[in-house]
Amino acid sequence: MTEIATARRSRITPEREAELYEAVLDLLREVGYDALTMDAVAARTRSSKATLYRQWGGKPELVATAIRHSKPGRAGDIDTGSLRGDFRVLVTREDDCTMERNSALMRGLFMAVHTNPDLLRAFKELLVEPEMEEFRALLGRAVDRGEVRADCPALEYVVHMLIGAFATRALIDDHPPTQDFLTSYIDAVVLPALGVPTL
Repeated sequence: MTEIATARRSRITPEREAELYEAVLDLLREVGYDALTMDAVAARTRSSKATLYRQWGGKPELVATAIRHSKPGRAGDIDTGSLRGDFRVLVTREDDCTMERNSALMRGLFMAVHTNPDLLRAFKELLVEPEMEEFRALLGRAVDRGEVRADCPALEYVVHMLIGAFATRALIDDHPPTQDFLTSYIDAVVLPALGVPTL
């Protein structure tokens, strides 16, 4: 990144950036990804469209970054001393109401990803890969503590299991994901798959 680009990026304060991301998420919930425009974001946030493009490059990057920013902390920063404790902290960082709103938002975005290659690329680069790195750090500590065998075949599927439970609860059970549901799922499915006792 050039010095000029760095200087341009630094003009937006963290508080202003958070406001922009919240506006993007609100618009996504209102109109969906396909109908979301940079013009609408600029109008909602009283920004210039040129500033938005200069800062984020385009709609896919802005949306993926807004989703990443909305997450309450990083999974890699959680370290309670046990994998079960780490998962519990992960699950309880959002209340059930917020989880329901985010679940509906992500279902809509998952559908949009299938028809928008640029959104898929932005999601992988700006959201999925950083999240996977965070989970690898969390799981790596469990391996280092001796809770999980380093050669456990379930290690590479933990994120798949968690996202699957979160994303499909409404489809299968006609209920949103909740803290109780995800905690029970982790105890019944994820931890046993990793060979971690739940008692």
